[in-house]
Amino acid sequence: MGTAGRGTAVSHPTMRVEHDTGDTGALGVAARDNRPVRRGLIFTTIALALMMMSVDSTIVATALRSLQHGLGTSINWAGWTLTAYSFGFILMLPVTGKLSERLGRRRVFLASVATFTIASLCCGAATNIYVLIALRAVQAGAGAGFTPSATGIIVDHFGDARDRAVGLFGSIFPVGAMIGPIFGGLFVTYWTWRGVFLVNVPVGLVVVVLALRYIPRDHAQPGRSRGGLDATGMSLLGIGLLAGMLAASYLGETGARPLSAPFIAPLLVALAALSTFFRHLGRSSHPFIAPHLIHGPGFGPVNLINVVYGGITQGVIVLLPLYAANRYGISALGSGLLLIAQGIAAVALSTIVAFTLRRTGYRPPLLVGSVLIIAGVVLLATRPLGGITSFAWLAGAAFLVGVGGGTINPPCRNAGLQLAPQHAATLAALRSMSLQLGSIVTVSIATALLAGSGSPGIVQAWFYLATAIVLLVGLPLIARVPEHRGTW
Repeated sequence: MGTAGRGTAVSHPTMRVEHDTGDTGALGVAARDNRPVRRGLIFTTIALALMMMSVDSTIVATALRSLQHGLGTSINWAGWTLTAYSFGFILMLPVTGKLSERLGRRRVFLASVATFTIASLCCGAATNIYVLIALRAVQAGAGAGFTPSATGIIVDHFGDARDRAVGLFGSIFPVGAMIGPIFGGLFVTYWTWRGVFLVNVPVGLVVVVLALRYIPRDHAQPGRSRGGLDATGMSLLGIGLLAGMLAASYLGETGARPLSAPFIAPLLVALAALSTFFRHLGRSSHPFIAPHLIHGPGFGPVNLINVVYGGITQGVIVLLPLYAANRYGISALGSGLLLIAQGIAAVALSTIVAFTLRRTGYRPPLLVGSVLIIAGVVLLATRPLGGITSFAWLAGAAFLVGVGGGTINPPCRNAGLQLAPQHAATLAALRSMSLQLGSIVTVSIATALLAGSGSPGIVQAWFYLATAIVLLVGLPLIARVPEHRGTW
């Protein structure tokens, strides 16, 4: 596929611009208007937006206690600022993917950044916890539009470099996740909890200005979807996700019982709504998400790998500070440093693999990275050996998980996209959704097990070991990922 594309570009120079963009005319129009596409500035603009979103995903957690006292509410309602964000983010991911393909990537990107910035400003000014929770849902819905539209912009305008540019996305998110808690701690200590929201405002304004200046305008495409937005599908997915998250949230409560009505009732609603949703996709003339993008040949294995090796791994890392404190008594600062070790490894390997993917193909780095993740999780579950301190042992294990995660990031992003570049926005949304679902399920099961345990550190160690077994069982999925070398 990559070879054929390059051959076409060489044999017919006038075709190269159109092939390189993946968008029949976007770069060509810019060239005719003497406005060359400046890929470096486009990527910088997108990277700033993605960084802002990734920082926001971790910065608020550090301010929960201060936010609770500042608004005079309970810790449970303060925690809903995180739950509402997760719900809004997951629900709106496929919506924004659909809108990006229907209305244009640039329009959705600009609208998402502008709405996110305004919602952040309003969050920082909120004086009521219920208003803040609603605003967080709006903020999340806007943030959900970043990755799908940004991926579409890259696919449309980066030509032969789009595989590497998309692969480099994996180095942006770990950086944001690392610096988020640091900024949050500084704001809470030296300013106010409102700073965790207000910090987005100047960054968002800069991104809007850069996007207006450097991201090429959207142009009509013959293949662009013009179908309806499938309100029925959106409603079923929203009900299913909300009910599932309510069930998961209950499991995290002290004294929660898996066989009690507060868990069983929302779980049954979630299962009914989601099963109806999938049946609806197969019957609708304009489905919310094309079914073949979820479970079709090639797409199904890629989505499952994103859930298992992407989402579950995220959940493992999210739980690491709690594990370090419960089992080894490591301080909050020390626990945060463990996440930095994992993040540095993920950034480094994502960058390296993004530039070597054309030679290796998808399956070798997926296999190597997955095995490293499994080894790292096993080490987390194991007590330190050979006189190594508990901090050094956990840091090494976290680093190994980060190396594995960084190694699988570029092939996971590219494997689905190269099958259907015209659906880049929707596929990027599905990947993000898969990661979120895998992480939520992992954290929910772990917190349910820990809630009734007298030895949470030991229980979490066994949970990590069970997780490693699940990851090991999933290795055969890699053989079903469509292989590809070169550009796409």
